[in-house]
Amino acid sequence: MLITNSGIFYEFILYDEVFKDAPLRLRLHEVELGVDYALIIHNNAGLWGYSIGDLVRFTSLDPYKIVVSGRIKHFISAFGEHVIGKEVEEALNEVVKAHQASIVEFTVAPQVNPSHGLPYHEWFIEFGIVPKDLHQFANDLDALMTRKNIYYQDLIVGGILKPLVITLMQKDAFRNYMKDNGKLGGQNKVARLGNDRKIADQLIPYILK
Repeated sequence: MLITNSGIFYEFILYDEVFKDAPLRLRLHEVELGVDYALIIHNNAGLWGYSIGDLVRFTSLDPYKIVVSGRIKHFISAFGEHVIGKEVEEALNEVVKAHQASIVEFTVAPQVNPSHGLPYHEWFIEFGIVPKDLHQFANDLDALMTRKNIYYQDLIVGGILKPLVITLMQKDAFRNYMKDNGKLGGQNKVARLGNDRKIADQLIPYILK
């Protein structure tokens, strides 16, 4: 429940406007139920226009209650696509369910300079249950991403990007990656999105051969 009478001023940006140069900021009386917003905070302790990095969704307007619905600090926009974690997680969950598969962990990174062909988004996935038709799984996942993100859709349709590529990971790949980097434990999580190849390059030893 938001504290509205203690020196905190809230503003909200629709999640699909987050990456615009001058996104519209809404006040509390302008928000709607079930819509995802980036939360901006001002307070009399010195915060000014501070983005907490989370997407929030209102579950009640009287009183004002929110749940965290995603993150905006992790994103891919190497080509102007503005893909955020909420979109990739929702798309992957839908396709996993449809294909009766399961996921242990994943991360996504842009491949800006492939050895041949067009650039693409590379999905590093450790499956618990691998889909029977991985090619169709990838096609369905890409189709969902184009429906969830109009910028990504424009890049695919315009021939700037080719459809996503799935790279299969070894069993315990992400656990071993975190362990080898001294980050194993409940306080650390694998970033689901990266706007560069930093994590992707470190995952190369854990790719399924």
